[in-house]
Amino acid sequence: MSIETMRQVLTGVSGVPVTAYDGSGEVEPRLTARVYQRVAAAGIHNIVAAGNTGEFYALTPQEIRRVHEAAISGVDGKAPVTAAIGRSLREAIQMAKDAASIGASAVMSHQPVDPFAAPGSQIDYFRDLAEASPLPLVAYVRAEGFSVDEMVRLAGHGNIAGIKFATTDLMLLSRAIAASDPNGALFVCGLAESWASTFAAAGARGFTSGLVNVAPKLSLAVHAALEKGDFAAARAIVNKLEPFERMRTKFRNGTNVTVVKEAVTYSGLSVGPVRVPGVPQLDAKDREELFALLRNWQEAGELSTA
Repeated sequence: MSIETMRQVLTGVSGVPVTAYDGSGEVEPRLTARVYQRVAAAGIHNIVAAGNTGEFYALTPQEIRRVHEAAISGVDGKAPVTAAIGRSLREAIQMAKDAASIGASAVMSHQPVDPFAAPGSQIDYFRDLAEASPLPLVAYVRAEGFSVDEMVRLAGHGNIAGIKFATTDLMLLSRAIAASDPNGALFVCGLAESWASTFAAAGARGFTSGLVNVAPKLSLAVHAALEKGDFAAARAIVNKLEPFERMRTKFRNGTNVTVVKEAVTYSGLSVGPVRVPGVPQLDAKDREELFALLRNWQEAGELSTA
């Protein structure tokens, strides 16, 4: 996919499906492909394989490759597949090449988790990876401490399609967007529907979503409202999904994926628990609260089912 086309795709919703495990805790590729098939059938614009909601850091490199393959199989050409990559720079470069060889449209690099990663050197990591990648790159920025100049340097690389901006430093975001070449990388809201309106007001386009696993209609409705500039309508929808997103923040985001996976299982696809260090399963009280919310969505025709 060309860099220009990928930048246009990123103005939409980038959905991040969960990874399904079998009874032994191994990646179950056929069920994982069904999860991706369902998200693609809902009309999500860009589908990210093995992102954070897909438990990237709990997977081995070999498992990440299996998830990428399941994603491409399940999506079956209905949307671009952006394969998530990362770890050491050398591993990430090899993952990018592997993703290209199996038919991915682009790659998204998770931010380096090295405890000694300097801000400027993290920009070098992304740029070096973009230089070596045969596919357009989305850089996933989660850490604090970057300067405007560093963000401009990141956005200016010719093979970086977008920057998934996932911090609440809105001053940095707005200043970086204003200072960057408007024909360069697209700044995307990396904090899902709840922050999408605020990021849009700062100049970002598009947003990422784990909600698409269970209620893609709500996610797409938020996007449609923002594309029209109807912030009131977007806020009304966000208010409806806010209890779901708030549950995901419990235990310092330890239930972020747990809530999504339990909701997917409720909707008819038994995808297994979350691997530690995430919370494997919800307790009975939280599960009942989640299921009550999902029943309301189901009655309103907003919940995906298997």
